[in-house]
Amino acid sequence: MVGCTCYVCTSTNKKDNRLRSSILVQSETTTLLVDATPDFRQQMLTHKVMRLDAVLITHPHKDHVGGLDDTRAFQFLQKAPTPVYGNALSMAGVKLELPYAFKDFVYPGVPVIDLHEIDLEPFIIGDIPIIPVLVWHFKMPVYGFRFGDFVYITDANRIEEEEKAKIRGCHTLVLNALRYEQHISHFTLPQARAVAEELNVKRAFFTHISHQLGRHTEVNETLPHHIQLAYDGLELHF
Repeated sequence: MVGCTCYVCTSTNKKDNRLRSSILVQSETTTLLVDATPDFRQQMLTHKVMRLDAVLITHPHKDHVGGLDDTRAFQFLQKAPTPVYGNALSMAGVKLELPYAFKDFVYPGVPVIDLHEIDLEPFIIGDIPIIPVLVWHFKMPVYGFRFGDFVYITDANRIEEEEKAKIRGCHTLVLNALRYEQHISHFTLPQARAVAEELNVKRAFFTHISHQLGRHTEVNETLPHHIQLAYDGLELHF
């Protein structure tokens, strides 16, 4: 494989088995998903998720919306459409991803999705307050989200000062860190570490990791204790 650090592919450490990046945010009464990746079905089955109250979309790239068709299972179980939230660009991208779900005549069995366009104003789903955080994926506006003292940001390489104020001092930050080498639209590992340290977060986990970054254990050994790589199945409790 050209450009692939193949020893990651052959690692026996389960933390090196990396599906596309998304997170599940749960309270006692509400379950939210941030991004429905092409691995959505596998992720939901693996973790035995039986309810989904809404999906938040960070941006409309395929690796973040490609699993929306599989939300049909939850619509069947809950007998209700799935609310999907995102900025105007993301909502337009969802329509392009699932054009058959938004036609005047909808074929029976297609996913039933309620689109909710949001801006940077805070809002609430169920009992979970949400603060959108604008970041930049080269020239594309991407939304991160703050849930209480937890902030999730993926696919970014720039955060403006006004938006940094929404993150500064939070307990836990999840941030993308693609590789060591410079990238046009993603933070590198050194850049992500610098952001976490600048914003004085108590702990940080890096996600959206490419094979080029290397093995989980080896990379973590180069990082301070409060800044580590995330991994599939990681659970954080607040």
